[in-house]
Amino acid sequence: MTKPIRYHLMGIEGVGMSALAEALAFLGHAVDGCDLHPGPASQRLGQAGIVVHPGHDPEHLPEHGVLVVSNAVPEDHPERVAARQQGLRVQKRIQALAGLLAAAPSLGVTGTHGKTTTTAMLGAIFQAAGADPMVLVGARVPGYRGGARLGKGPRIAEIDESDRHFPEARVDLAVLTNLEDDHVGAGDRPTYHQSQAALREAVGRWLGAAGQVVFNADWPDLTELLPPGALGFGLARGEVRAQDPSFTPWGSRFTLTYRGRSLGLVELRVPGRHNLENALAAAAAALVYGLPYPAIREGLFAFRGTGRRFELVGEVAGARVYDDYAHHPTEVEATLKTARRIGKRVRVVFQPHRYLRTARFADRFAQALALADEAIVLEVYPAGEPPIPGVGGAQVAETARRLGAPARYMEWDEALAYLRQTAQPGDLILTMGAGDVWKLGRALVEEARSVWK
Repeated sequence: MTKPIRYHLMGIEGVGMSALAEALAFLGHAVDGCDLHPGPASQRLGQAGIVVHPGHDPEHLPEHGVLVVSNAVPEDHPERVAARQQGLRVQKRIQALAGLLAAAPSLGVTGTHGKTTTTAMLGAIFQAAGADPMVLVGARVPGYRGGARLGKGPRIAEIDESDRHFPEARVDLAVLTNLEDDHVGAGDRPTYHQSQAALREAVGRWLGAAGQVVFNADWPDLTELLPPGALGFGLARGEVRAQDPSFTPWGSRFTLTYRGRSLGLVELRVPGRHNLENALAAAAAALVYGLPYPAIREGLFAFRGTGRRFELVGEVAGARVYDDYAHHPTEVEATLKTARRIGKRVRVVFQPHRYLRTARFADRFAQALALADEAIVLEVYPAGEPPIPGVGGAQVAETARRLGAPARYMEWDEALAYLRQTAQPGDLILTMGAGDVWKLGRALVEEARSVWK
């Protein structure tokens, strides 16, 4: 192991930062951190001996070592300024992750959609193969410490393509799930890409630095980004295919083929076509890495999903309440198609995420919400972005109504009260978005539990 380093992480409550903290401590480094709103992750870190300070203060800084900051921490923050004055090294999370990946055999998964689930599926396959992987993802995973599985084997990480520094996180085997227009053109977000062309260039650079590449051969316009020798997966194209897929409300089955040869049956216990595609991505990466088919079959069957990816929260008045992180129109559409296989009446509470994304995709969000039997649209979760005049949840709801969708705009408390009063057996209530809409579904379920008690 390299010489231990002292790390201080700002914004350590976030799932990605807390996972990184766990991994660094596991590797023998001295780690502490701070957060404006310490919560469950900070409590878990404290139990592991990682001190978390409430709030941000230059007094938290070590005398020597590295300050790791989340993208939410501006350059002129007093703690960052003090770190530079003291001569401390300052890194973004993605840069610290890059160092961790460079020190061992590594696999990385990026793409606009599916990277969290694909990464966790890969981890499950490597576990089934007995490889003891270290896995870092941007969501809670059952059996992990938050978003981290700590192991001494290969290192597998979700690589967030929204951060323009992500090509620094070089890996031995790179997986590209897909690529769409997202996280671009945000001038007030210097960590984002300034254009779709810039994003594609960054993806091509990241793939080109990898030893091996796996990509979605069904997805359009990826070929020009690929280095020679990249291996494709897909339902219609690629060397790794899903033959004769069949779907149930709760999963799918298919025959896995590799270069035209049938390897055997694979069964998934997570629903939707998108999860079948994620499983193909993980299977393709595992095959390229040299893992056997039985480990792929066993790992994918064992995988039961991640936090906020069509996660069952509980029940209220006989209605099942689910939560999902979908915040791009493609994700919203895929999730609602999955929900329609399960619920008699699908009722979605959608919280748009970021004003810029809402302005760009208002029409597409409206079209996707038309798949629900009822859509409640909350106000935009800004995630630090300033408002854009005329852009908001009411605009999305109005656009959806013009397209014939049964949508309406509601304030948070109004939506919660309405769902309490109208939930019925057979309903599937789905909270959806990358902000804090998950709290609404949990409040709905928790109140029902307290009444039952």
